[in-house]
Amino acid sequence: MSLKDKIAELSAQAREKIPPQVMEVMMKATEKLKKSDIEAGALKKGDKAPDFTLPDHKGGTTSLAALLASGPVVISFYRGTWCPYCNLELKALQERLPEITDLGASMIAISPQTPDNSMTIAEKQALEFDVLSDLGNRVAREFGLVFRLDESLRPIYQKFGIDLAGFNADDSFELPIPATYVIGGDGVIIDAFVDANYVARMEPDDIIAALRA
Repeated sequence: MSLKDKIAELSAQAREKIPPQVMEVMMKATEKLKKSDIEAGALKKGDKAPDFTLPDHKGGTTSLAALLASGPVVISFYRGTWCPYCNLELKALQERLPEITDLGASMIAISPQTPDNSMTIAEKQALEFDVLSDLGNRVAREFGLVFRLDESLRPIYQKFGIDLAGFNADDSFELPIPATYVIGGDGVIIDAFVDANYVARMEPDDIIAALRA
């Protein structure tokens, strides 16, 4: 089953569980974000990726420059361990990790959550790639991905038990829109997937195809 199919299945389950009026608020917030043209301002294919160094889930640090010295790098910007669609995506990437590394590439995932929460998702999903903490969304901002969660969604997140301030150690309500970048060894973006719709994700097949091109 493709990642897209798994996401569609999860979305169908969500529609059965979430009250229609709540789902409508969530959909309107997504439409509003799409209309903001945030996608147009994000880095795209052909752009140079900014270098960065971030703490990883193992207590160390990871830099883009060091990874690029060994070959291409795949970056997945995700919202956090609380996001079921992010969990699906990271699991799908882990399943295809051997193919990605066989092509000489490194895989990393980045979210604004604390290192402890990054460790939680890495252990829960048995991830064998580095999960980095971008506190304050500094790196995501350089990629043009940061937005502030719409006020209409904040009480809904609270009812869902999602404490963003706790997960991210700040009360900004800022998140990155989900995005995947395939970066060549020269630091230039080979392929990019950026979508303000939080359920949309890049297929692992497309990542692998970009690495093979």
